[in-house]
Amino acid sequence: MKVARYWKPLPDGAVRCDLCPHRCRIPAGGRGRCHGRVNRGGTLFAATWGRPVAVQVDPIEKKPLNHFLPGTDVLSLGTLGCNLACRFCQNWSLSHPAGEEDGGRVEVAPEEIARLAAEQGIPAVAATYNEPAVWAEYAMDVADACHARGRRMVAVTSGYFSPESRLDFFRKMDAANVDLKSFREDFYAQWCGAHLAPVLETLEALRRETNCWLEVTTLLIPGLNDSEAEIGELTDWIAEHLGPDTPLHFSAFHPDGEMRDRPPTPPATLRRAREQARENGLRHVYVGNVRGEEDATATFCPDCGARLIDREGFRSRLVKMDPDGRCQVCGKSCAGVWK
Repeated sequence: MKVARYWKPLPDGAVRCDLCPHRCRIPAGGRGRCHGRVNRGGTLFAATWGRPVAVQVDPIEKKPLNHFLPGTDVLSLGTLGCNLACRFCQNWSLSHPAGEEDGGRVEVAPEEIARLAAEQGIPAVAATYNEPAVWAEYAMDVADACHARGRRMVAVTSGYFSPESRLDFFRKMDAANVDLKSFREDFYAQWCGAHLAPVLETLEALRRETNCWLEVTTLLIPGLNDSEAEIGELTDWIAEHLGPDTPLHFSAFHPDGEMRDRPPTPPATLRRAREQARENGLRHVYVGNVRGEEDATATFCPDCGARLIDREGFRSRLVKMDPDGRCQVCGKSCAGVWK
């Protein structure tokens, strides 16, 4: 546990947390809606700092990050809590724990995480599994420790940050996959307990004001956010505001969390969304959570169309791309962080 950043004292021992757009008023002894912020005697603490509940090695493609150090492993860690309440969440037990649990029994210092990655030859650490916004202080401290040892730091996030915190956070990240859950405000309000505008603001700030490599994921849920109209608006916005080289991942929904009454996403829906995004100017569009779509998981040269990277599951293999990201056929550089 560590004293939090981004908060203000209020009368009667309460505090206001300014980490995310909810700006929770937290009474003495209470927690924010994310679970990760607790008011102890009029001081706000980051309750899950140093208390990861999950630490394991994953392929970087699992985040998913397809244009960041492909074919390498990443040391993934997560804590408890989330500032969204997505009814289709696949990690509900981590995101919304019962009771007053703060995380793992043993505190793990940021330097220990970085040392473990370095000793195992793992080039990057990922803040993932639950929402890293709610443990931003710990994630940023881990990033500092990783950079001191020549490691990279990445985040898998909903992007639900306040203006006060977002640049501090993403300027310490080397890459991020931001989950743009829908392009409709009513979807965010009804299904996630949040709002769309702060996520779009985070995406634009990340692109304009940081050096963090950015990829975007949208989970397509049948009947909720998979219409041609919405996909068209979403992909038009990404192309215009984030740039046509921004990788976009369309991920298949599987019934989970509190949303078990809808069918899985048909592969045809993913293929249609991918083609629509490409027609709208996006150069690198992928599908995920589905098998048998090898062409839709491969990376192609945006100039000559040569197949640069093959993927099978979560593993990548360079085909006609040099280690520095250049196409071996036409010499065009492909956008990404390759080494």
